Amino acid sequence: MSARTPALPSPWLALRGVLWRDLRLALLRKSEWLGAVFFFVLVAALFPLAIGPEPATLRLIGPGVLWVAALLASMLSLGRLFEADHQDGSLEQLALSAAPLSWLVAAKLLAHWLIAGLPLVILSPLLALQFGLGPEALGMLALTLLIGTPVLSLLGAIGAALTLGVRGGGVLQSLLLLPLYVPVLVFGTGAVDAHMRGLGAGAHVSVLLALLLGAAAFSPWACATALRMALE
Repeated sequence: MSARTPALPSPWLALRGVLWRDLRLALLRKSEWLGAVFFFVLVAALFPLAIGPEPATLRLIGPGVLWVAALLASMLSLGRLFEADHQDGSLEQLALSAAPLSWLVAAKLLAHWLIAGLPLVILSPLLALQFGLGPEALGMLALTLLIGTPVLSLLGAIGAALTLGVRGGGVLQSLLLLPLYVPVLVFGTGAVDAHMRGLGAGAHVSVLLALLLGAAAFSPWACATALRMALE
């Protein structure tokens, strides 16, 4: 008998299938995530016009403006994270799958960050140029957003799952998420500010990494639990 390549475990196959499915659907529903990216660009572009051309002021507020814009854009993109699957019955099929629901949720969250979070990271250095940030500050800003935007997606998914099917869930979701987002915002902007002042941003980046690891471990399980409750 010829040697056969061992098959991947079914949970891995299911995770990969959900990931590619969500990415393909995102390409078909461009407006759902392009709107959040456009909002990020618009907010970042309008602030320098409103504040004025003073270089020192722009450098001071630049990291905070971009981080707040990324936070709000991330919240805008959460609206359809589970809602579309809930409406067409796909969410029930995922819950009945042999693979753990938390794994499948993790795949959906990865897809969400790739289509809604990664573009913000890529665009942030370009948008930060209008605030007069130097090359090192641009790199630190991109690094903090690279670490912080997945945390926003992971925490935001918990709010989206808890408010799934609830009337007025968007307002409730915002009330739930904003307090959770504050530490990410504080340490994200603090890292860039400390780096610009020459104080070292290692402590801020370490806290962001800790938040990312904690959210990655907790969010899929919490979302799966909340989704099962919503389906009952």
